[in-house]
Amino acid sequence: MKTNQYLEELRSQSVADLNAQLVEAKKELFNLRFQNATNQLTNTSRIKEVRKNIARIQTIITEKASIAE
Repeated sequence: MKTNQYLEELRSQSVADLNAQLVEAKKELFNLRFQNATNQLTNTSRIKEVRKNIARIQTIITEKASIAE
């Protein structure tokens, strides 16, 4: 499965890398929303995918934080 590979990739990264990836995903989501508002977005399902990826990244960061304690 595609998501399982993505999750394993996220779990192998450091917290600093995850935070950088989170910032990039949030920027992408902002750009997608802006394109959607101006009717320039052709693939609207990408918004949902990016939102789920943001949630996945945040979950892994939280898991790593709880393990570190």
